[in-house]
Amino acid sequence: MADAIVPTPVPLRTRVYIDGYNLYYGCLKGTPYKWLDLMALFEQQILPSSAPDSSVLLPLSIKYFTAKIKEQAAKALDSVSSQARYHTALRKRYHARIELIEGYYSLTQSKARLVDNAVPAKWARDCAQTLVWKLEEKQSDVNLALQAYHDAITGAVDQVVIVTNDTDIAPALKMIRTYSAVKIGLVVPTRPGLREPNDDLLKLAHWTRTHITDRELASAQLPRVVVGGKKPTIKPESWYARPDLIEQALMRAAAVVGSRGKAFNWLETPNRYFDNLAPIDLLDAEAGAARVMAYIADHERNSQDGT
Repeated sequence: MADAIVPTPVPLRTRVYIDGYNLYYGCLKGTPYKWLDLMALFEQQILPSSAPDSSVLLPLSIKYFTAKIKEQAAKALDSVSSQARYHTALRKRYHARIELIEGYYSLTQSKARLVDNAVPAKWARDCAQTLVWKLEEKQSDVNLALQAYHDAITGAVDQVVIVTNDTDIAPALKMIRTYSAVKIGLVVPTRPGLREPNDDLLKLAHWTRTHITDRELASAQLPRVVVGGKKPTIKPESWYARPDLIEQALMRAAAVVGSRGKAFNWLETPNRYFDNLAPIDLLDAEAGAARVMAYIADHERNSQDGT
């Protein structure tokens, strides 16, 4: 009797829904990985290593939920422009494969209770009040919940991959489980060992990825220059690990090669002198920067000598 032919499973049509606020504060804040290539991270790293079933990303692969930073509450002078550059870079590179869905930030004055330094255990109701600025992100979690639920019940997807650790999404996931056969993947946007997955979300997911590693983030970075439109979009220099070291190297290299653009090209080109690493890869620490500066100094001397 001939062996039965086992049909090849059909890949699950998959879409990723990213809570940008959770991703930033869980994985990216204070790191040099903010120029993140979302498509590369999920298509090449997260899904192949996590999803138990075969999956294929839909033409509209990622819905990214975010909000524009308010200048009045920005932590750095270039925060607003840097975020705008990043959003532009994503749109240029991936066009219709990534959709950015924007909520907004609300900045209001609000009363808050002060912790009593003399008696830290004093109940909040007995502590003095003060007026503070209250910054809240609005609509992003609601938008994510509605979009994921809509796509599930209309048959647009076979699998939703939710990137958040926010329990506000739990009711939507419960409804997806109740009213559809769509699989739910949960990716907790945190680095290893920093946060535990929320129990309410764990119970509703068919599979869970508990963290994202620095190695995965580092290997999924957009090109420094993203072309398209009237002019290219360039990674903000403040988004490097050590902007101060980058600036020092750029100034000195530009004096040798003729321009900042040429200097950046040199910094990004693998060099045998640095064991085939690009010089820019060494500029995230003092020791590596010293090697790069010494190399530039040699060329400065050669240039002055006319050799």
